[in-house]
Amino acid sequence: MNPEAHELQLIAEGRHHSPHSILGIHLSGKDWVVRALRPFAKAVTIKGKNDSYSLEHIYGGVWEYRGTGKQPGDYRIVAEYENAPAWESDDPYRYLPKIGDLDLHLIAEGRHEQLWQALGAHHVVQSDSISDTSGVSFKLWAPNAQAVRVVGSFNHWDGTCYAMRSMGGSGVWELFIPGVQPGDLYKFQILTKAGHWITKIDPLARRTEIPPATSSVVEASSYKWQDESWISARAKRDALKAPMSIYELHLGSWRGAKNYRDLAPELIGHVKFLGFTHVEFMPLAEHPFGGSWGYQVTGYYAPTSRFGSPDDLRFLIDQLHAAGIGVIMDWVPAHFPKDDWALARYDGEALYEDADPRRGDHPDWGTHVFNFGRTEVRNFLVANANYWFEEFHVDGLRVDAVASMLYLDYSRQEGQWLPNIYGGRENLDAIRFLQETNATAYRRNPGIMMIAEESTAFPGVSAPTDQGGLGFGFKWNMGWMHDSLEYIQRDPAYRKYHHGEITFSMLYAYDEKFVLPISHDEVVHGKGSLLAKMPGDHWQKLANMRAYLSFMWSHPGKKLLFMGQEFAQPSEWSESRDLDWWLLDHHPHRGMQQLVADLNRLYLENPALYELDHDHRGFQWIDGGDADNNLLSFLRFDSNGNQIAVVVNFAGHPYHNFRLGLPAAGYWKEILNSDAETYAGSGVGNSGGVQAVDISAHGRPFSAEISIPPLGAIWLKLS
Repeated sequence: MNPEAHELQLIAEGRHHSPHSILGIHLSGKDWVVRALRPFAKAVTIKGKNDSYSLEHIYGGVWEYRGTGKQPGDYRIVAEYENAPAWESDDPYRYLPKIGDLDLHLIAEGRHEQLWQALGAHHVVQSDSISDTSGVSFKLWAPNAQAVRVVGSFNHWDGTCYAMRSMGGSGVWELFIPGVQPGDLYKFQILTKAGHWITKIDPLARRTEIPPATSSVVEASSYKWQDESWISARAKRDALKAPMSIYELHLGSWRGAKNYRDLAPELIGHVKFLGFTHVEFMPLAEHPFGGSWGYQVTGYYAPTSRFGSPDDLRFLIDQLHAAGIGVIMDWVPAHFPKDDWALARYDGEALYEDADPRRGDHPDWGTHVFNFGRTEVRNFLVANANYWFEEFHVDGLRVDAVASMLYLDYSRQEGQWLPNIYGGRENLDAIRFLQETNATAYRRNPGIMMIAEESTAFPGVSAPTDQGGLGFGFKWNMGWMHDSLEYIQRDPAYRKYHHGEITFSMLYAYDEKFVLPISHDEVVHGKGSLLAKMPGDHWQKLANMRAYLSFMWSHPGKKLLFMGQEFAQPSEWSESRDLDWWLLDHHPHRGMQQLVADLNRLYLENPALYELDHDHRGFQWIDGGDADNNLLSFLRFDSNGNQIAVVVNFAGHPYHNFRLGLPAAGYWKEILNSDAETYAGSGVGNSGGVQAVDISAHGRPFSAEISIPPLGAIWLKLS
């Protein structure tokens, strides 16, 4: 059948939705026909293994040859141009689709759990009777497009001859382009319903140019993982009963914007010295604006190229695992920026976002909110979580801004939001999305952790999905963070009037599986560093901070500390400069770093400090109500009954001959004193330990006389 003139025009302009139906080789009755699009050529030939055929120009750069008898097998196209050498190339339009019916079915159903293997750009090498053919298979979901074509560094950014074929109702477009190689740049040109061409990145690109450049990059990994033993052990680990102390960092300002590989030895050495069990990277998915710290993502499947290649990041994670350090990454599925070359109105229509700005726009951040009710969009994000676990072996995802996802009226005034089908404010689609993401991630990747940054009292954030919960493994304890920081910033003379701020967290400590965070959000935007929040002169600030961290490490819940706080950086964090490492030349700051290292060492050595974090049997007050003295005292237990007594003095003066009730007689070793001279403290303490005798106090049958340092904490352990 001969194509009609309007079809040939569409082919010539690169606007045909099914170019493979015209171009390439086809049967024509008992005969055959081959067509190729080579604009401006003066002659075109197809060359098989043993024969060749000269094509005739029929319309606007479309060339054709009609043959009889046996059709040729594999062939190449040779095009001749004025004042240029002949160009021999393989024909993209002689290849069958490189996406199968099962993939298309799963994409349409929103159930493709490894979506990155179906969509995006994939390097392929295959053989035919002439030679090996190396190229890239491009696949894109753009259901509202009239036509799609591939542009890139391999075709001078002219997509006329590289129109993709529509794979029907799935909304997927496909094209295999021979000759394209890893490292080549590319984008997609999309013809919208309104008839306009727009140029977009690949949402499934696994690599990008270094910002501010925006092209997608063909990526092919050659990395060989060496962390099998880590992954195997992780699968057997009970995260709730295991120690977890997290060092949160912003990669670009930790020690300068170094390559992932170059960073590995320095970061590992620092984290090992400090004793943290995990690092948590602020978002590493590609983002155009560094000032967003990575929280406005455009490339959800592409590690930021600022610090090297995807395989360089794999190397860093592999090395961290080899050193016994887990890796958590911040993940941002709540919203995305409105850059016109990225996801916003991707195929000319609202696609990844809701079309109604009352649901599709975020007023605080100037971004779009994902349309969690659309199956393909939900699939894009669920698969993205799997991608970071399966392709980069991360051990946990900390999900950013969960509260903004849960509530339709988040940061919106009356009339600026739409209720759900029941008239409520809960975002039912987002709730189902989070449940699906968590359930899928835990099912596919045993031992991983999903951690929610959620700041409201939404019930069941860390409850299992089969019990109606969201299915997270942990939730950040924003209430503890807010209340304790409010308390610790007060002058000690007034703390007794606000004692409930430091004790209130124990009233709800077991409502969720909590992480105690002192994160980047608390040391930026005018909030000052943790040290700067403390009252008093410089010595008092340091003492307050040592006491506060000692309290934090002994409080039920896993721990998180943002970089720079481990050595009491006085200045507020800025992503545009390195930390003030020079402070470690000074004893008070070196002492703070040593305290953090000792806190982590003792934490790891004593299961009483972590094993029953989420079980009420793991904590008992000795005296939580001594507001007048600004004192807290409590016991931590492990499952074998081993216990540690903790006393924290938030007053600015010491207490001597203080009788502390204890549960057992004997020698209680002072395993930590935050006022020790080693930490640049004043040295008030108990000469290594105290003897508990048969005198009752605080409702306990035994007690010991102790000295409690000013603005200090002591931990006692029964020998």
